[in-house]
Amino acid sequence: MNREVRVRFAPSPTGALHIGGVRTALYNYLFARKTGGKFLLRIEDTDQTRFVPGAEEYIQEALNWLGIDPDESPWNPGAVGPYRQSERKPMYMQYAMDLVEKGHAYYAFDTAEELEAMRQRLTAARVVSPQYNSITRTQMKNSLTLPEDEVKARLESGEPYVIRIKIPRKEEVRLNDLIRGWVMVHSSTLDDKVLMKSDGMPTYHLANIVDDHLMGITHVIRGEEWLPSAPLHVLLYRYFGWEDTMPEFAHLPLLLKPDGNGKLSKRDADKHGFPVFPMDWKDPNSGETAMGFREQGYLPDAFLNFLAFLGWNPGDHRELFTMEELIEAFSIERIGKSGTKFDINKAKWYNEQYLRAKPDEDLAKYLVEDLQAEGLVVDESKAAQIAHIMKERATFPADLWKEGKFMFVAPNTFDESVVSKRWNNDAVAVLTSYEEKLSAFADSLSPESAKSLLEEAASDNGIKLGKVMQAVRLAVTGVGAGPDLMAVFSIIGKDELISRIRFALNNLEVNTP
Repeated sequence: MNREVRVRFAPSPTGALHIGGVRTALYNYLFARKTGGKFLLRIEDTDQTRFVPGAEEYIQEALNWLGIDPDESPWNPGAVGPYRQSERKPMYMQYAMDLVEKGHAYYAFDTAEELEAMRQRLTAARVVSPQYNSITRTQMKNSLTLPEDEVKARLESGEPYVIRIKIPRKEEVRLNDLIRGWVMVHSSTLDDKVLMKSDGMPTYHLANIVDDHLMGITHVIRGEEWLPSAPLHVLLYRYFGWEDTMPEFAHLPLLLKPDGNGKLSKRDADKHGFPVFPMDWKDPNSGETAMGFREQGYLPDAFLNFLAFLGWNPGDHRELFTMEELIEAFSIERIGKSGTKFDINKAKWYNEQYLRAKPDEDLAKYLVEDLQAEGLVVDESKAAQIAHIMKERATFPADLWKEGKFMFVAPNTFDESVVSKRWNNDAVAVLTSYEEKLSAFADSLSPESAKSLLEEAASDNGIKLGKVMQAVRLAVTGVGAGPDLMAVFSIIGKDELISRIRFALNNLEVNTP
């Protein structure tokens, strides 16, 4: 009988959510929606020493911004809560004790100094990766080497201890990963990981297995960095007797630096000036700040589309997908095995496509906000007109103001490279005539009438319009390139256009050959 698909995203509240984590959340969400299943969010806060205030709220806000809505979470609980591991603490010990009683785990009383001495002995013996394993545990202080009565006495006295898994010495552990195929690891390469810490909190290895089982998780879709731990997790499912309901695993490829050499990090982002977090973040402990995609002007649907393609592809040439289309097209089989290079220019391209597809009225709201911040007022109808002619030249909503500032503020300086090449007697003659025709024009200016009058001014002077068009743009905008000029003239209006032309004629010197 097929079980309902249940997947989870399980971040730790230790700081800002890296986009690798956001991608993991997105793939889990898409898979759940595609299969009609459930998407859970669980906060894995067993390591209280790394807990950062505000990090959980950041995770919630980031996913909310992107429209990745969990079916069950700490703030929207279902029937298998609590959804914070710290609130589930009392139950983990019983599962650890179950493993001890079955002979699959043991008590270890080694002090930090004794563990360090063991590592130094192994290093001196030229052991490449010193581990607490099936060989070294025989020389350590644990319930496998100590007499039973001594173990009992130590436990009763309250001596600190941890509980470690007992990894078999010679066994091949097999795992059929949905992305990578069969993964086989020999148990001799594994160490006896700690399952319960001395403070009574479980480690990730125990807690996530127990929680996934109790929450009915059917598929574990997570980052490649957890692949080395997967054989240990397979053993835990076996030792608990849960093999029949063990979830299927899919380990996602790494997000790589832009040059492809190594995992993408905040340091790379800072070096190249791009974000790797969904939103701005300020660490309350260190005061360290990091930029986010949201505050840099990325639209959530564009960011999601970009993120989906960092490791997955639909199998055809399509690149633009709504969330609904991503859900329809998504499959784990089309996730690649190899790492994916992060390309911020592709993220910008996606943003441009989504920005241009937005209705002018929606973009006008961004423009009005930026204008208000500058102390300028414009009605939404005019803002929509400006957004329409500017959006083809914008990457981010803020560019509508940055690139379209000339629509509101007349230039008082002019691009010298254009002045030296294009501001000549022909330009002055055409603009002088144009200004006269505009002054005599009684109606409001449309793009068509603006162009017609300019063509007349050029014709009256026997000058081809193309020869002076850049100079005309320079006079009105201060620069030599920009959006449709006749649309600009229509939007700023006849009086403002006349004023700008007069200013240019009075302040620019003609360049003579």
